Amino acid sequence: MITLNDYLYNGDTVPKLLHKFYVDMRNVAMESDSLIDKAHCKLIMQQIDILEHNDFLSSQSQRLREFYKEMAKRYPSLSFTFKGRIKSVIRTESKFNGYIVNHVSSYYKKNNSFPAEEELEQRVTSFRDIIAYRIIISMPRSHVDSVRDKEEMEMRLLYEIANTFPAFISNHGFTVLESELEGSEPSKLLNEDVRKYYKDYVQNPSQYGYKSLHVSLYDNLTKCCIEVQIRTKSMDDYSEIGPANHLGYEKRQEHERATRNKIPKGVCRYFDEAYERGVLLQGLDLSKIDVDMFGAIDNSLINDCCGLYRGRLILPYEHLSRFQNDLVD
Repeated sequence: MITLNDYLYNGDTVPKLLHKFYVDMRNVAMESDSLIDKAHCKLIMQQIDILEHNDFLSSQSQRLREFYKEMAKRYPSLSFTFKGRIKSVIRTESKFNGYIVNHVSSYYKKNNSFPAEEELEQRVTSFRDIIAYRIIISMPRSHVDSVRDKEEMEMRLLYEIANTFPAFISNHGFTVLESELEGSEPSKLLNEDVRKYYKDYVQNPSQYGYKSLHVSLYDNLTKCCIEVQIRTKSMDDYSEIGPANHLGYEKRQEHERATRNKIPKGVCRYFDEAYERGVLLQGLDLSKIDVDMFGAIDNSLINDCCGLYRGRLILPYEHLSRFQNDLVD
């Protein structure tokens, strides 16, 4: 079995190690004729394309910037930030294998059997957030009379912005994808014509209190999917430094992916390999990794200059209320 871990100790750059991983995985896929192995190859190649041919990010961010400028015109008193990132190599690999582990586990628990390969392939190819953007809004406290007024105004503006986003962005080279949150009811503040596009975690927060609006787009010019998250500053604080912080989220996912439940070993190859890859990634000692432009003292003190572990920032736009409006003239 081939794992990403096998390529992290030779001093290679991230693109170089991904190329080696891809070539070896492609050979395995050709030999096995497995849909899952082929999907794994496609995911690795997608990461290589993003890292090596990233001129498209300038086009993508510039078109998203048009919405930023529109917001600055329409809401001169509102502060907001656009952020963008490419998901890290390790996180992407972990999530791919986690999809397999979680789906097979759920299916087996319900049916006492394993999903068809075609169904599993469809699940693991629904990767839409390797590239993700975030819109964070805040009404400055000085512009409102009370904290309650601030919260109410931000909530109204959040959904108002979400309602206008799909139509606006569709005129700038993107197709908005349907993305329903199963078993939930979106807020009535979302217009009926856009509800099918949003995962409304504001109306339906996670069990840990995470809140945000998620919408997926297909970039018709660069031929890739991206995810856009829209949230208030308080929601972002809660997800970054509060109980729903991403580190805690990843730790919970790691625990779930490291649980075999009642699935016997040796019965489902896809599960066994995905499970083992996930466990190996969780057990990485980052201080021992030898990848160019990456360094770590331990698993907390990390200097990641290549997007191996922490991802890469690609879009920092900030509109600071009335104090930064030169872009809208």
